Amino acid sequence: ALLPVFFPARTLLVYASGVLEFAFALALLYDDYIQLTAWIIIAFLILTLPFNIKAAKENLDYQTGKYDGPGVKYLWFRVPLQFLFIGWIYIAVFCS
Repeated sequence: ALLPVFFPARTLLVYASGVLEFAFALALLYDDYIQLTAWIIIAFLILTLPFNIKAAKENLDYQTGKYDGPGVKYLWFRVPLQFLFIGWIYIAVFCS
């Protein structure tokens, strides 16, 4: 329900994003790939933010998949959290 209806193979894309997140975690275990992986994760977080905004505007409840969630109020939590994660990754990888 996070993805707009015009995306083909939406279910496959959701599973693929989960696999990607797992692959990101594994890649962070290898020193040679940490900086590249950090940039990819930052890009992933930026690219997925519009989907979270869309879902919040449509009152999507992330746990049930129904459209009776907290709505735009959720963005007051989600958007700063997303930017916190981006900053955390940047500081942890590039400033240490």
